[in-house]
Amino acid sequence: MSKNFSSAVESRRSIYGIDAEIKISPERVAEIVKHSVKHAPSAFNSQTARALVLSGDHHKKLWEATKEILRAMVPAANFAPTEAKINSFRAGAGTVLFFEEQTKIAELQEKFPTYADRFPLWSLQSSGMAQFVVWTALEDEGLGASLQHYSPLVDEFVQTEWKIPGEWKLLSQLVFGNPIAAPAEKIFAPIDERVIVFV
Repeated sequence: MSKNFSSAVESRRSIYGIDAEIKISPERVAEIVKHSVKHAPSAFNSQTARALVLSGDHHKKLWEATKEILRAMVPAANFAPTEAKINSFRAGAGTVLFFEEQTKIAELQEKFPTYADRFPLWSLQSSGMAQFVVWTALEDEGLGASLQHYSPLVDEFVQTEWKIPGEWKLLSQLVFGNPIAAPAEKIFAPIDERVIVFV
């Protein structure tokens, strides 16, 4: 499936109703993620974005562990909504976890001390662009996805379970699958209040 860029950007939404019955292979998903991360822009061409792609049982293991971590934190009487939410993520086909490589950031801070305080911010901006490119590319393939933020709760489990280098800082988790429900209506603020133009 392929759309023009503008249509793909417009169609990319948070899709929470998903299942695992996607029409593309895990290998194709990995190919999309690799291409997207490779070509996403980064400050000073630092290429600090890192990703972990989990499918099948690996994906389920992530969300089962997340559920148990949260179970230990949320009172039992209030846990049902949390459990339902995590189960909805587990029902998907996979998760892309996004990290930023901290050693490279430190090297750039040392090499360019004038900008030392800016590199962590630029790193986050670069990660945001990588996340957006992956999310939009998966949508363009007909998948539904939503971006989650369970760091730092799951950081230790993720690093241990999949032997992730300690220099990789986990930022977000993009859950994807076959969309089985439409996204909620999105209300847009007036664009002329958000974009100022001089011609």
